[in-house]
Amino acid sequence: MPQISQIAATYASQIFWLLITFGILYFGIGKMMVPRVTGVMDLRERQVADDLAAAERTRAEATTTEAAWQADMDAARATAQAEVAAAKSRASQSSEAQLHAVDEQLNERIAHHDLAIGNAKAAAMVKVQDIAAETVQELVAKVAGLTVSPEVAHAAVRQELHNV
Repeated sequence: MPQISQIAATYASQIFWLLITFGILYFGIGKMMVPRVTGVMDLRERQVADDLAAAERTRAEATTTEAAWQADMDAARATAQAEVAAAKSRASQSSEAQLHAVDEQLNERIAHHDLAIGNAKAAAMVKVQDIAAETVQELVAKVAGLTVSPEVAHAAVRQELHNV
């Protein structure tokens, strides 16, 4: 068969050019591309290492700054609590003084009103005695048919009120 005899001649030249192409690619990539890629990778590795070192320094600075801030906040919090306690103390003393003054005023008003109530009660009792005396006069007049003087009726009402 003629196809089989051509295989050796056809494939031999293809294999030759294939080896030359792969050899050129191997040396081109190996001598040109690999050093560039390695250089870029080394550069990136150095940048990452530098960035990590900078981040570590920044973290350390942030930690010290945070510690200083926390100390300042603790001091400010303590100062604020002391001021609040002092303000509460002043307010308590002021309110106690005001309560004492108001209590005295209320006691005076209560005493005044108690006196007024006592006077009103006494006046009411006088009127009740007058009404009771008039009622006694009318009852005695209707029931017994007798006439009682206002002085006698008042004396009887007073005596009965004192007995009660």
